[in-house]
Amino acid sequence: MIFMGVPSRSLLYRRAGCAVIWLVWVLVAGIALSANAQISLKRKTSKGPRALGLLELTPDGEAHLIPIAIMVDGRFYDAQAYKASPVPMALWSEVVYEAEKTGAAQGLFTVTGALQNQATGEWMAEGRWQTASALAAAAHSKTTFAERPRGMDQDEGPPVLRHSGANKPAPPESGGTQPTAPTTAGTTQSPAPAPAQPTSTPSAPSATSSAPESAAAVPQASPEPEDPNRPVLKRGKQPPKPEVPESAATASSATGKPAPASPKGDVAKGDAASNVSTKAKAGEVQLIPAISDAGGPEPQSYVFVLKAGEEEDFRKRMLAMAADEIRARDKEKSTEPIGAALPPTKRGKTAPVKPSQPNFKDVELRVFDLTNSNEATLVLTATAQVPASEAATPERLVTLVAREDLNGEFHKIFFTFTDAQHLDVTPRWELIDAVDANGDGSGELLFRKVYDTGSAYAVYRVVGDQLYPLFEGATGG
Repeated sequence: MIFMGVPSRSLLYRRAGCAVIWLVWVLVAGIALSANAQISLKRKTSKGPRALGLLELTPDGEAHLIPIAIMVDGRFYDAQAYKASPVPMALWSEVVYEAEKTGAAQGLFTVTGALQNQATGEWMAEGRWQTASALAAAAHSKTTFAERPRGMDQDEGPPVLRHSGANKPAPPESGGTQPTAPTTAGTTQSPAPAPAQPTSTPSAPSATSSAPESAAAVPQASPEPEDPNRPVLKRGKQPPKPEVPESAATASSATGKPAPASPKGDVAKGDAASNVSTKAKAGEVQLIPAISDAGGPEPQSYVFVLKAGEEEDFRKRMLAMAADEIRARDKEKSTEPIGAALPPTKRGKTAPVKPSQPNFKDVELRVFDLTNSNEATLVLTATAQVPASEAATPERLVTLVAREDLNGEFHKIFFTFTDAQHLDVTPRWELIDAVDANGDGSGELLFRKVYDTGSAYAVYRVVGDQLYPLFEGATGG
């Protein structure tokens, strides 16, 4: 019996050893697959340089660009001062920016001149602005039927038998009109007319035509034009200069076609803001973030798709959260009860004071999907007035940032409020838009912080339940 047990026990050990080895291999393979999946899911960050600016579109079609930040080797610098010798690198001539409203491409802006405000030292660029629709129309017009082989679409009719020695067509006579060439079907085909050349091309826009009186044009020196690190848009085949003849009548008579419309007409019609609703009012200047990057990712929208009735629900919940924050801040600043004290009851006890509900107006709610994971990030801006303190306290300027988790619960990320009397201590936060500032595919929040002495731009990333600053600019005068 002893000898009979030894082989079976040995066999059991061998089987157990094989099972352990197989299990180890499975674990190692699983770890490797998990690591590869994490590497593949990791977003590719732009190596830069990547410039961020703010495009200003006026109702009459004028376009200007304010440089904000420039990222080089993963670090952000103030684009107003980076390599300003004498013009900042972000405003070098022929640098191309792509305007992106909430991540969606709107058109291209090409820098042609730089202006500097002599009073504040701030820079601004003038240039050529072309909407996405204008660029698409220009690309489509290049593919014409003249490029197809001549006679490809013509019906030559049935084959015709010709005898040898048939008369050949006479050579064209000199000095007359150009004769027509015979075809096999007995019809005639006129030669394609030569395209008419435009009489002239428009001159570059004046550097001081639409600038304020305090801004002076700086000559566009060629600061290292051969520098390969100049921020040029990757998709930025440079938009061609619009060839608009001086006289529309001359162009029409030369080509037989109406003269092309100027790019200003496209902007005036609002093509740049056609696909994203920002509730822009007529006559207001549009502010659109713009990116210039030679190797960045393709633009993608950061708009959160709302269901029916969801926007109103989000609005009510955000206003309720803002009201709670205002009451809590007022309670911290004062030991007195919030709201008007009620008269004593018959028993001599004071009735409990009900907190006053702030009155909100000028409410604007923006909802973003910054990581394209169907998780809402909400930004509320409004003015609030507490009825009990209307006589003593001016209107509060409120900004609230929150996020919705998978269970539908709201989490406060950031809250601030101020008034016109305290802008020297607490600025007013104005949301510009969501933008991919560092080129990793995720969106960040671009704010303008307004002080009593000026304003500054800042870029923040939402990390958990807080805002992480990527860039905070200096306050301009």
